[in-house]
Amino acid sequence: MTKIIHTENAPAAIGPYAQAVDLGNLVMTSGQIPVNPATGEVPAEITAQARQSLENIKAIIEQAGLTVGDIVKTTVFVKDLNDFATVNAEYERFFKENNHPNFPARSCVEVARLPKDVGLEIEAIAVRK
Repeated sequence: MTKIIHTENAPAAIGPYAQAVDLGNLVMTSGQIPVNPATGEVPAEITAQARQSLENIKAIIEQAGLTVGDIVKTTVFVKDLNDFATVNAEYERFFKENNHPNFPARSCVEVARLPKDVGLEIEAIAVRK
């Protein structure tokens, strides 16, 4: 049975979708743009955008009763692939700070445009062990 995951600690869905779905052994988040859930603001700088998107994913995963260490796959959508090294450094810092045993599998693709014209969006899949 699918359970819908929702937390006030991540931005509310801005369309007809859930923040995440819990399939029992898998939790899949929707793409998280870097909106601060408390203020509704988007940081201007790409490093801060990466951190905010990852913190939004963390809040959703934790609402499902999991941790960042349970994330097994992410997809990163960037508006400008020239930002890859900067985003990659913040991504690495985030997973190390959250004691991920390795790093999740990841895809990173450049896209033409993202909601609210942000610089990136990240989605994740976590496994309940």
